Amino acid sequence: MSSDAAIQVRNLSKCYEIYERPQDRLLQMLFRGRKQFFKEFWALRDISFEVKQGETFGIIGRNGSGKSTLLQILAGTLAQTRGEALVKGRVAALLELGSGFNPEFTGRENVYLNGSVLGLTQQKIEDRYDQIVEFADIGEFINQPVKTYSSGMFVRLAFAVQAHIDASVMIIDEALAVGDIFFRQKCYNKLQRLRNSGASVLLVSHSMSDIEQFCDRSILLDKGNNIFCGDSSEAVKYYYLFNQSSRDSILSSVQLNRNQESQFQPLEQDLDFWPKGYDFIDATKLTQVSTGGAVCTKFMVCNSKGVPQVNFAQGETAVFCVEFEVLEPLAIPLGGIVIQNDKGVLVHGKGSLEYGTSTPTCVPTGMLVRFRQSVDLKLQIGEYSFELGLATIDPNTYESRSKLGVEELFSKVYRVCHVPNAGVFSVNFRNQIEGSKLTHHGVVDLPGNFQFGFLPKAKDNLL
Repeated sequence: MSSDAAIQVRNLSKCYEIYERPQDRLLQMLFRGRKQFFKEFWALRDISFEVKQGETFGIIGRNGSGKSTLLQILAGTLAQTRGEALVKGRVAALLELGSGFNPEFTGRENVYLNGSVLGLTQQKIEDRYDQIVEFADIGEFINQPVKTYSSGMFVRLAFAVQAHIDASVMIIDEALAVGDIFFRQKCYNKLQRLRNSGASVLLVSHSMSDIEQFCDRSILLDKGNNIFCGDSSEAVKYYYLFNQSSRDSILSSVQLNRNQESQFQPLEQDLDFWPKGYDFIDATKLTQVSTGGAVCTKFMVCNSKGVPQVNFAQGETAVFCVEFEVLEPLAIPLGGIVIQNDKGVLVHGKGSLEYGTSTPTCVPTGMLVRFRQSVDLKLQIGEYSFELGLATIDPNTYESRSKLGVEELFSKVYRVCHVPNAGVFSVNFRNQIEGSKLTHHGVVDLPGNFQFGFLPKAKDNLL
């Protein structure tokens, strides 16, 4: 292993033997491998990656993709079929509820039991016991058998123990999803402190926003295979792209004929909103996640006057002008942007679908799709990154969108091309003399109002 690596996985594979009948196991033993009585199921196939010290690494994929199998091998609770998984230092693994705890023991007894299993001496557990109990925040239940705990209380105590053993590598498999918002905030703050101390964190989650926010890099698994390994934002886009529903229904709605094609004219003649006289950024040189149906060719960030700009005062308007080239016919095109802060928190995501922008019902191959989206930057002072995207949806779904639930509607959106790390811009203090230079505190400026009322205190009754 390299000196700065905490985990190194090389050509890791895991195969399970699946027997249709119990007696086949006996036959397999008797024939000693001369004949095979089982089917092979490869949960992992030739997985390779490296996690640096102090890095948070995400593992994503649909159910059955091999995520938990990979974590169990790294935690040392499961042996691989071939390849190697090298882990440097002490490992703390929160894989599933119930692991490492005796349900008949009290919470206090399980703290000492689990701490001992993880390599802590009795004295070290005693020194950290109060911190563990305070972090778990389960009150008097610490002296009750854990079989009486709710799932939330259980994971509180389990995480509290794992977080206080000075592990070099911490592995978490969806466990944090059980806790409430206050506990999750506490956990993520603790994970950040562990990272700052040099510990590495492996996080499995179906929450893609958590993966983008907390993980430096991620690996995408599907049926035991490595689909992508790299930047977390890019990995999440591949996750959505790879797992979206078939586009057959969308393509079947695109019935192009000569009359429809003749309705399209060169965009330069139709779109007066498009900035002219300035150099655009060449998007073809950037990483793009695409089905091959379109490519982002260029874009520009400018102010409300159409002048290129990336440094804005708080409350100013930023305008994003984006162009895509259509390589395969599209149904109704959907465009939009996503803005994240420097901590990876998604602070704004909006596009033509939310605005209800009118569009043609089909776009033929070879056309240029351009959109201009303005955003009032009522954001916290700081730096922000932005992403650009083009998708499509069939006309029937689009027409009935108001009748569909959010999840159902977005499940029918087919992502075509996405630029995950297109660029950055900054939001700075306003230069006005009167009033505060800040419009608000916090991530975003939410619409609202404020009123004062002044009256003397009534002696006989309260108004």
